[in-house]
Amino acid sequence: MEIIERKQNEIDIFQLKGRLDSNTSPEFEKKIFTAIEDGAIRMIVDFENLDYISSAGLRVILKTAKELKRANGVFVLCSMKDYVKEVFEISGFDSFLPIVPNFEAALAKF
Repeated sequence: MEIIERKQNEIDIFQLKGRLDSNTSPEFEKKIFTAIEDGAIRMIVDFENLDYISSAGLRVILKTAKELKRANGVFVLCSMKDYVKEVFEISGFDSFLPIVPNFEAALAKF
């Protein structure tokens, strides 16, 4: 999996490409929590190029959401393919995480 990390308007943005599973989620978790430790409280994860997410990937998303909520932060997910979004819907994550159709809509949440 490729993780592109950047900042825009004090928002930490993570673009994921490939598969977020038990093999790749530790690297993603390390990057995201390093950003949080460095003071990030406004975050977007862009799923446009993500082909697959497993329960291990969902765990990292949940852990991040809890940590940012504790810090009064904002966490937005965007640009999910239908089959990735379905995983969030089946797991119920869409009931407590903001999931928007595209990157522009994610930026508008800040």
